[in-house]
Amino acid sequence: MSNIEKYNNIFVEVFGVDPSLLNDDFSKDTVDLWDSVHQLNLVSLAEESFDIMLDPEDIMGFTSYGKGKEIVAAQGVDLEA
Repeated sequence: MSNIEKYNNIFVEVFGVDPSLLNDDFSKDTVDLWDSVHQLNLVSLAEESFDIMLDPEDIMGFTSYGKGKEIVAAQGVDLEA
């Protein structure tokens, strides 16, 4: 499984959405279910899936699919398909 598939699966697991719905506009501002608990679940699964540790600033900034990709990529994870 590629890293982008792992990343997408995190959102599928947390929000129960079809991967086709995932894009940079998928965010706390556009997803009614997105709350602090879901955000922490995203962060926790990302850390576990990619064996990374995010700092508090990154955890707070993980507010969209696109921003999350930037944060994970900054940890050295190649998310190119």
